[in-house]
Amino acid sequence: MINELSAVEVRDKIAAGEVTAVAAAQASLSAIAHGDGQLHAYNAVFADRALQRANAIDQARAAGKPLGLLAGVPIALKDNLCTTFGATTCSSKMLKNFHSPYDATVVKKLEQAGAVILGKTNLDEFAMGSSTENSAFGPTRNPWKTQCVPGGSSGGSAAATAARMCAASLGSDTGGSIRQPASLCGIVGLKPTYGLVSRYGLVAFASSLDQIGPMTRCVEDAALLLQVIAGHDPLDSTSWPEPVPDYLSDLDKPLEGVRIGLPAEFSGEGIEPEVSSAIAQAVDFYRSQGATVVDVHLPHTKYGIAAYYVIAPAEASSNLSRYDGVHYGHRTGRPENLFDLYAASRAEGFGPEVQRRIMLGTYALSSGYYDAYYLRALRVRQLIKQDFDRAFEKCDFIACPTSPTVAFELGAKSGDPLQMYLCDVFTVTCNIAGIPGMNIPCGFSNSGLPIGLQILGPTFSEQRMLRLARMYEKHHNWHTRKPKISESQAV
Repeated sequence: MINELSAVEVRDKIAAGEVTAVAAAQASLSAIAHGDGQLHAYNAVFADRALQRANAIDQARAAGKPLGLLAGVPIALKDNLCTTFGATTCSSKMLKNFHSPYDATVVKKLEQAGAVILGKTNLDEFAMGSSTENSAFGPTRNPWKTQCVPGGSSGGSAAATAARMCAASLGSDTGGSIRQPASLCGIVGLKPTYGLVSRYGLVAFASSLDQIGPMTRCVEDAALLLQVIAGHDPLDSTSWPEPVPDYLSDLDKPLEGVRIGLPAEFSGEGIEPEVSSAIAQAVDFYRSQGATVVDVHLPHTKYGIAAYYVIAPAEASSNLSRYDGVHYGHRTGRPENLFDLYAASRAEGFGPEVQRRIMLGTYALSSGYYDAYYLRALRVRQLIKQDFDRAFEKCDFIACPTSPTVAFELGAKSGDPLQMYLCDVFTVTCNIAGIPGMNIPCGFSNSGLPIGLQILGPTFSEQRMLRLARMYEKHHNWHTRKPKISESQAV
């Protein structure tokens, strides 16, 4: 059944002529038609375009032309990545009808590699949230239990990937928005080192924190997608100007003599017992494979949430000031004057969470408060980075929970912003420090909900990180389990 195949398997079967790209696209589109009514993982589906692209791949293969690394693989895009086809809405009324004049660099790279883009996935508005409940177009549901959230902000991409509505997807991660939904939906999610993947064409939330990465059902697929989207881009001034390693080479070769750090600060109250148990068992597995487990300390991580929720809203306040009802985006009906045009357009176009973060950021940047809040948060950011630098002198990677809890019910935390923000307690420091992090499935709760292990590494350690993740995956089958919502959709 095509929908059960990994992205690598789909590509290889298409290249061998065992499966057509059209059949692979049709299988995903059929799964979307049957299941997305329950989940709302997609904001838009480009069925005709996807089938045309797939047909072109089949014709190229029949003609003996060389095929790309992702030839025929059905991929979903988070709806904050600019495309010239379809709208780029960021799940906001502000951009409901916005059509980008250009494609994001990662979109170009995917299509140059032969990927078949199925559609755009739902997210928390402007990627601000941890549950995908903040979308202006309605929440996404978790495919393992539809009364629960899929995590956020890349909840649509996570749900679509877990429910076999695509072979893989792309998300963006500003404070955990790839890794946390990957954990709650039981898939692999990789947030690369800041600068490894071009941000050109990613609608900005917090420019010094944002990063695009793969969301897949296995580690090999994550390595494949990263291989395609990573690399220097002259259109992104923060892009890393070095050659991209071969992430697929030696992927199945276990790391020898690896040192895994356990930070005391990432354990304790707030973590559900089942999550702690699953993480401990994963660490024990690495120990049984010859890894050395050492204690490390990240003393300033306790300030991570506070620093993040000053830095990110401050940058969001600046980035979102461009949506003023003049150039593009939502414009109010009959403004009385210029001030009313700005105020009404923004009040009507932005949802409550986005407005909250804009106000927080504007306050933090305002005269008289800049030094007390934003500048102090930047100093804490440097201290957090130094904590990780010192920790990685004692270990090669850090292991910890991705999320302190499994998926919670829709509405359970939406009335308490602080409780929602604490969902990111183990993920935000990775973005603050600019290091790579990934989630891999490592168990299930008694209620049948996925649990994720987070692996953090030094900058540009993705190649070894993927090998470490693959070590675990080869000896466990958590990543092969599928939610019931996908069982009737297999084609």
